[in-house]
Amino acid sequence: MCGVFGIVGHPEASNLAYLGLHALQHRGQESAGIVSADAGRLHVHREMGLVADIFTAPVLGELAGQVAIGHVRYSTAGGSSMKNAQPLVVSYAGGRMAVAHNGNLTNAQALRDELEQSGAIFQSDSDSEVIIHLIARSRQPAFEQKVVEALGRVQGAYSLLFLTEKGQLVAVRDPYGFRPLVLGKLRQACVLTSETTALDLIEAEVVREIEPGEMVVVDEGGMRSSRPFPAAPRLGRCVFEHVYFAKPDSVLFGSTVYEVRKRLGMQLAREHPVPEADLVIAVPDSGVPAAIGYSQVSRIPYDVGLIRSHYVGRTFIEPQQSIRHFGVKLKLSAVREVLKGKRVVVVDDSIVRGTTSRKIVKMIKAAGAAEVHLRISSPPTQWPCYYGIDTPSRQELIASSHTVEEIARYVTADSLGYLSLEGLGAAVGDPQSRTFCTACFSGQYLTQLESLPARRLGAVA
Repeated sequence: MCGVFGIVGHPEASNLAYLGLHALQHRGQESAGIVSADAGRLHVHREMGLVADIFTAPVLGELAGQVAIGHVRYSTAGGSSMKNAQPLVVSYAGGRMAVAHNGNLTNAQALRDELEQSGAIFQSDSDSEVIIHLIARSRQPAFEQKVVEALGRVQGAYSLLFLTEKGQLVAVRDPYGFRPLVLGKLRQACVLTSETTALDLIEAEVVREIEPGEMVVVDEGGMRSSRPFPAAPRLGRCVFEHVYFAKPDSVLFGSTVYEVRKRLGMQLAREHPVPEADLVIAVPDSGVPAAIGYSQVSRIPYDVGLIRSHYVGRTFIEPQQSIRHFGVKLKLSAVREVLKGKRVVVVDDSIVRGTTSRKIVKMIKAAGAAEVHLRISSPPTQWPCYYGIDTPSRQELIASSHTVEEIARYVTADSLGYLSLEGLGAAVGDPQSRTFCTACFSGQYLTQLESLPARRLGAVA
């Protein structure tokens, strides 16, 4: 998962890009970058690390211009290294361009093999570079036409921002609408970003979502919109954005993330009640709204039983398994006075491998809880995501090879309940799952999966 931010027509474009990326830091903590355009030149700064550490005042002072795009990243395609940090910037026959990509292309490897056989040389492992090569090879006269031709060959998820040395910004969202992209306005400036929370921070007005399959071009001629791609058979907005990834204060796919998460918890309480429980607690932070919803419907008091350290990154998106494994102890601590002797309902957003949940349940029991009933505000995660979230191979997903009862025993919970797929659909306002992608829960992928690594496609061992 990644976050993108772009702004056109503001004298402090790079400073606002910095603020926007800060608001999107939850979408990626490996690297960050900003590219600005000024007087026919692109200025770029990218580093590994966090936004606040990378962009000091002197660094931002070098990013001149009234147009800028930025990116925060964690790896889904390509490793965690500087060569894959974005925005990517290249020179080609048409000049210089930069690209920031949120999503994942499912036919990237097939295209890369084809391009390499015809002489292309790649500088990174990122699937985003495939798009750059396709643009560079296009014979279309205008840059936006080159983009359309290039994206006509790719499959999968993309919310993209392109910036040319002439200061033209092009924003595109794939026809399924897997990843979010929103349009905002800050006085006369145009803003494009992954989530509305970035617009709120810079006090910009939310205008609307960029529609699936829409391309928006902003340059000296103003803003224009087109729909140059064939419509997808159906929408495929990522439901996991609502479950976990997006920031709770964002408005996503027409709904406030906080309210959706609360509805997930309310439905979870109806499906998996624990009438004898003494209190409801959340695994912070993403589990908090669902726990509040569970408490409201069940009428079991909500309390704070786990404290999260905000000096440690989100364990789900840490790039190295060793960090993820150790991070639970650094990230959470139990409140013994709240938990001791209590029958506790613990609400979390998902279980992936099960190792984190096991540590959390054991921590709560070690703090003196009499019973721990784990409730998950999404269905079992049984399938990998190929559209931009770094879920592991199917062999590593505990729900793909174990029953609910077996998972409960593994995590040492007294009981375990997952939200049903139907309940998830009802909570997001799509009971039949016709406008959301639920492939990680259902295995029903919306695009062809070409040339994907066998380790991720393989059957459960």
